[in-house]
Amino acid sequence: MRSAYIDTHIHLDTYPETEQHRILEELEACGVKSLISVSMHLESSRRNRALSLLDSRVKPAFGFHPEQPLPGEEEVEALFAFMEAHLDIMAAVGEVGLPYYSRLEAQSQGQSWDNLPYQKLLERFISFAAKHGKPIILHAVYEDADIACDLLEQYDVRAAHFHWFKGSPETVKRMADCGYYISFTPDLLYEEEMMDLAAKYPMLQVMTETDGPWPFEGPFQGRTTHPGMTSDVAHAWARIRGLDPDKAHSILYDNARRFYRLD
Repeated sequence: MRSAYIDTHIHLDTYPETEQHRILEELEACGVKSLISVSMHLESSRRNRALSLLDSRVKPAFGFHPEQPLPGEEEVEALFAFMEAHLDIMAAVGEVGLPYYSRLEAQSQGQSWDNLPYQKLLERFISFAAKHGKPIILHAVYEDADIACDLLEQYDVRAAHFHWFKGSPETVKRMADCGYYISFTPDLLYEEEMMDLAAKYPMLQVMTETDGPWPFEGPFQGRTTHPGMTSDVAHAWARIRGLDPDKAHSILYDNARRFYRLD
């Protein structure tokens, strides 16, 4: 039986339109059954909704990426109103989280930084996910993951997906014990930190992603990031865990189907 894959984190709406159509045309040949296309902001959410109406394999997530200036109150209210209006097509809340890299950059340049407004916005997204029973996709690494975990526990949200996660052994254990999922990108093929995490995180709580169009190095240097690369991630994970490739691919696929409630 041919292996099947799910790209659980891609910014499909940010690719050029011709590239979007090419990717969708090539999914079947790559064995990719579904894409979770995450949003950057309100307009991005609208674009992802449109893509999902164009192709049912695109499962849209609506949210606000934290590595950018915070939106104004009017846009925040409009985004939550949009999310409320499109619950039927919404696969998850996402991408949301905390601005770890922006904060580091600002602090390295001697600039002041107030993280509290970002935390308050994240709390609102988590509260929304809890209210509507939606999974949530998180951009929260290192110490930011602990803040996210505190909020998830406060609202009793279990369906949490930390994409491209990096963090301390203590945080990894906390997340695993809470039943949270993580996903691996193509850097699993060449980053030791990711390989170490893949070797220890519970097998039934991991998935594949690309975070496209983010570019990768190693064997992917110079290539446009494509959902088909999830097969490379799955092969790498199978090797790291010492599993038969077909069995490993089935586990990863079933994990993503279960988490995102896909047919």
